[in-house]
Amino acid sequence: MMPESGSEELALRRKFMLIFRGGAVTRHDLSPSELQAHVEKWYRWSDGLTRQGRASDAGTALDNPGATIRGVERVVTDGPYAESKDLVTGSLVIKAASLEDAIDVARTCPAYEFGGSVEVRPVQG
Repeated sequence: MMPESGSEELALRRKFMLIFRGGAVTRHDLSPSELQAHVEKWYRWSDGLTRQGRASDAGTALDNPGATIRGVERVVTDGPYAESKDLVTGSLVIKAASLEDAIDVARTCPAYEFGGSVEVRPVQG
């Protein structure tokens, strides 16, 4: 449910983080034009959320390289993920009236087109 008036925007008091995993950026079988078309969908989606007062910026895209430090011994391993579908590829903080409202917003995300997923988490504070 997207706000259309100023009074509905007032109801968007809670913040939720959308955590994006997998999707097009983790696939190596897409042509440059397919990937570009998909990225353009992301821009249209995030720009729409900004215009509706749900997001204040375009979010944070993450690059693939990285490392994970685990356990008491602080063992470092390359890559933060076991499988590309589990790779966190970005995040976006949105405003929503409730968890259900945030889930409705997440369902409109382009991530699912190439097998991605979106985790919705309330932001404390």
